[in-house]
Amino acid sequence: MAGHSQFKNIMHRKGKQDKMRSKIFSKLAREITVAAKAGIPDPSANARLRLAIQNARAENLPKDNIERAIKKAQGGDAENYDTVRYEGYGPGGVAVIVEALTDNRNRTASNVRAQFTKFGGNLGESGSVSFMFTRAGEIIYPAAKASADAILEAAIDAGADDAESDEEGHTITCAFESIGEVSSALAAKFGDADSVKAVWKPQTMTPVDQEKAESLMKLVDALDEDDDVQVVFSNADIPDDVMAKLNAA
Repeated sequence: MAGHSQFKNIMHRKGKQDKMRSKIFSKLAREITVAAKAGIPDPSANARLRLAIQNARAENLPKDNIERAIKKAQGGDAENYDTVRYEGYGPGGVAVIVEALTDNRNRTASNVRAQFTKFGGNLGESGSVSFMFTRAGEIIYPAAKASADAILEAAIDAGADDAESDEEGHTITCAFESIGEVSSALAAKFGDADSVKAVWKPQTMTPVDQEKAESLMKLVDALDEDDDVQVVFSNADIPDDVMAKLNAA
């Protein structure tokens, strides 16, 4: 469950709920502020800011919100956020990676640990599960943008590692260090992508049954509710019939 997979479907379903919209906007704005503060407030010269704005637009974050987030960084009154990663095991021994932006490491660590414990998992040390994943770049285009063959050819020419297409869209993966170069080359041919981000791609998957999948979804939901948590990755392999039942619930 990571990237363009069952896990993405879970997050997609959640992301469309109205009650989640303001929280999603808040996390997108935080990333923009942090990116602008870490570099310069010009997206043409700040790759991280450019990607943050692009992803915010893909989620329909209003232009005024984007501009306020950048101005907040320029004003010098923005909080100092640290990028932190938590690793552990969820229900069924599923490997889970949690990325967060926080102004209070103790608060965030305590909250994340509590959710792992509540839903039958356990938080581990740094590096305890990340060795089972590969850090990579992920670029997503809508299915209508081009044919699967055209996307694959352009992705290879741009230096990407792979491209997968289905009725939901095209997912291009590349080396983490090549995100900027590959996304720029694809943008020149197809326009801006729906999403350009760094992901943790599992090297092996862990099968889970319906009971464990339900518990895992609850853990992911709880983590996503935390204002500090930006994204969650997992290596869970959920059968299609189980996923259908969970999505219909």
